[in-house]
Amino acid sequence: MQSSENRPVEIHPSSATGAHLSITAEELVNLRLVARGTSKPSLIIRHGTVLALHTGELLERDVVVSGRHIAAITPWDHFPRIDNELEARGKFVSPSFIDTHIHVEYTKLVPGELARLSVPRGTTTILADANCIANVLGGRGMDFMGTTSTPLRIFRQVSHKIPMSGPEIELGGTSVSTAEICERVSSTEAATLGESNPFSLDLASAQKQAAALRAGKRITGHTALLENEPLWAYCAGGIGDDHNAHKPADVLERLRLGIMLTVMSGSMNSNIESVFSDFALYKDGLDYISFCADDKLAEDFDATGHIDLHVREAIRLRVPPLKAYKMATLNAASYYRLDHLIGSVTPAKLADLLILDNLEDARPSTVIVNGTIVAQDNLPTFKNTDPVPPFTLNTIHLDPYFFSPSAYHVLPRKNDQDTAWIQGMEMFDGYFKRAFHAKLPTSPTTPRHLLCNTAKDILKVVVIDRHHGTKSRGISYVRSFGLKKGAIGCTTNCENQNLVIIGTSDDEIAHVAKAIAELGGGMVAVCEGEVLGAVRLDVAGCMSSAPWENVRDDSIALDKKVKEVLGGILEHPFLIASFVGLVAVPDLGLTEKGLVYGGGEGLMDPVLEAEEDGVVSVGEPQGTETAARICCRCPSHAHDVHRFMDASTSVNVS
Repeated sequence: MQSSENRPVEIHPSSATGAHLSITAEELVNLRLVARGTSKPSLIIRHGTVLALHTGELLERDVVVSGRHIAAITPWDHFPRIDNELEARGKFVSPSFIDTHIHVEYTKLVPGELARLSVPRGTTTILADANCIANVLGGRGMDFMGTTSTPLRIFRQVSHKIPMSGPEIELGGTSVSTAEICERVSSTEAATLGESNPFSLDLASAQKQAAALRAGKRITGHTALLENEPLWAYCAGGIGDDHNAHKPADVLERLRLGIMLTVMSGSMNSNIESVFSDFALYKDGLDYISFCADDKLAEDFDATGHIDLHVREAIRLRVPPLKAYKMATLNAASYYRLDHLIGSVTPAKLADLLILDNLEDARPSTVIVNGTIVAQDNLPTFKNTDPVPPFTLNTIHLDPYFFSPSAYHVLPRKNDQDTAWIQGMEMFDGYFKRAFHAKLPTSPTTPRHLLCNTAKDILKVVVIDRHHGTKSRGISYVRSFGLKKGAIGCTTNCENQNLVIIGTSDDEIAHVAKAIAELGGGMVAVCEGEVLGAVRLDVAGCMSSAPWENVRDDSIALDKKVKEVLGGILEHPFLIASFVGLVAVPDLGLTEKGLVYGGGEGLMDPVLEAEEDGVVSVGEPQGTETAARICCRCPSHAHDVHRFMDASTSVNVS
């Protein structure tokens, strides 16, 4: 008769993070037998130096693997030889790297192609916020981005609000209800609630945050360099991490508030150097730092690496190597409640391992996932066979109205004006914006509309509804792109993934709109009506179904055209264009409904009222627009852009 202790029992279902990957009873039985030496391992990594991150030691150990798990860490040659062994003498064995916050869509790659690119560099786990595709396709899109048959582990950061703003601010592509988000963040695949607008303190945001905390999930933050009361109010909502802070004083303040700092290094900016310029200041706070790419392009992953870049740079900046590796692995796993699965070379963990020739380079010669070699010498041993669902294709719906230059005319407040003051924004440090005022000339033809001024780098920026085929569009002005002619556009506008175009004239902007419609989504540069180059992003208008190598080559060629032909001065003009409209990063934002001031507080007319002496004042509300005096968030007015803002020193750019 079978004893009750040995009868099979049903394990209660769990929504704990990673429960779908947790070890089974059968695997545990076998692991114990392998560790006791009475059952044969499936793999032994011999004679390596193991990173013991819990104690900060380097240990000469063999790593004994059974199936997808680590069974034991033993002294060299403790167990007899088996057929399947890897020799690691003179090498180091580390847990594989974890990216704690990324938007895969901004790589321009589908998950399986990102895997082919990043897994060979040692990043095998990502915490991904599918905010971009969620704003196009809702829950179906989020599910697509959360799964892959490749050896890339994806834990979900469930997008906080879709669309980000209310109907008075934007149409958005689609919507996901508060109830659905609460349900999704409670699932085992979810690690966090996704990043939220730090100025959104309404009941709905509180309900989602409460649901995440109740389910034992973290809440991803985006503190937008806030301080004092606004920062405290944001943290009071249970925010668990931040990838914005980079100055040591700001980093220390967030660590003191119990916030995990996820050090960002993306394509627009990198915080690594600044964060670690005075890392001794953080004391034990080094145990609450992890790494993320956030917004990084495929070509930059190829050129500089993924989380291996963070480790390399941290060590170069004199962070002790084991501390750097701990940030890339155990710190991340522990904070996001994944350390029962990954993050260390210890028994019962998934055998996600790196074999490295040296710690300083952080470039693995061998990558192992689930106990199987998946990459060697920076090349994957697997293929991406993930299908692209038909529902993710053909998502660009533009009204033909936008193929005409007149769709973009901005008129002065009075028909007979030769000039008019406008409200614009200057991009700096990636996606951050400073407001500015400037006087622009009107055209000599009727209707008299405002012209750009390329000599002063004042260009027009337009966000167009590409989801519903309406005539909705928002217009403002932007500095820092440096275009002398032509226009650029892309369908990856943060947050709502509309079409954003930056151009030197209304004619060129119209040419971009038509080219995007013909392309079916993506990135385009035009000059005098001719398409100079393009990157086709056929998957939800955000990603390409092509191999990553093709996306890299097309992207590099397109950026080169923008510089050489159009005179662009930015390193990644299309990515920064994607963030011009971001409402959550003040002073200004831009949606398909108009120019947004503050942290999404309301809309305003980009054309301002002005006295003859050049003193700028904001006029009375126009329709649904709200009057607002815009000022910059800078601690001082030392920037050149303030020559446009201060009436006493402003430059007449007409």
